[in-house]
Amino acid sequence: MRVFRSFEEASVIRAPVVTTGTFDGVHIGHRTIIKRLKKLADEHGGESVLITFHPHPRVVLYPETAGKGLKLICSQEEKIELLRKSGLDNIIIIEFTRDFAQITSEEFVRDILCGILGAKVIVVGHNHHFGFNQQGDYRTLWAWREKYGFEAEEIPMQEVQNETVSSTRIRQALTEGYIQRANAYLDHFYLVIGTAYKDDPGLAPQVPMIRIPVTDMTKLVPAPGLYAVSCAADTFYSRGMVYIPDSGLPLPDLFLHLENYESDIPGKRMTMFFHKRLDASRLLADTARALTEGERELEELIF
Repeated sequence: MRVFRSFEEASVIRAPVVTTGTFDGVHIGHRTIIKRLKKLADEHGGESVLITFHPHPRVVLYPETAGKGLKLICSQEEKIELLRKSGLDNIIIIEFTRDFAQITSEEFVRDILCGILGAKVIVVGHNHHFGFNQQGDYRTLWAWREKYGFEAEEIPMQEVQNETVSSTRIRQALTEGYIQRANAYLDHFYLVIGTAYKDDPGLAPQVPMIRIPVTDMTKLVPAPGLYAVSCAADTFYSRGMVYIPDSGLPLPDLFLHLENYESDIPGKRMTMFFHKRLDASRLLADTARALTEGERELEELIF
């Protein structure tokens, strides 16, 4: 998968079949859409393309209302990795600004999608609106298809509803600490990518922990507790457990214990895949003991 940071840079894409969206979590509903994009791209001898925006438009347009405290399932880095695994051909990440929000729907289609990218097919969801004041939708695309030389396709209402329901349920499950439920809705393991820092001996000296700060203000972190995880960094792989303290901080530190620790782990980018919530009933009363017992529970799990 190729990653572009501007429309001009992405003009090399062959016969683009394009959709736009946040695709937060890259869950099963999103992958259904990606499969449709890829099928259309094969039919037209082209490539599948997702246009997404960063920061999230709500954060820019409604910082004190809908965008305030917005939490997303994935950071930008995590979303790129999941989309790469989905089979998508290209992603275009565009910086969303108030100036960009002034572009009308026809300008977006005429000048950008058709003019710069040369889109062959534009795919939108049922009841999806775009452009300044949300003036564009599938009906306007259908009206412009001959004028600007592209085909238009609408994603059925049921698929759009499935996407919305899935995203809402995933966020709720994560907030409540129900990792296995969130994974079922995602159809993959919830993940966190972060930089590993030197062991922190303060929590439980007998259970060495690596500190991994969350640096994205919009990243939705699961409820405080202990979680069984699998971890990867370059060619390194290990099972482990993550302790998420109830710090109340907007950017919490995660503490990772690895079954197979290597001395060069600190400084690496670590991907943690969450599998199950462990018993954390003693965390508040005796953190060190709870972590030690969590380590024993981890040894009995098969994953």
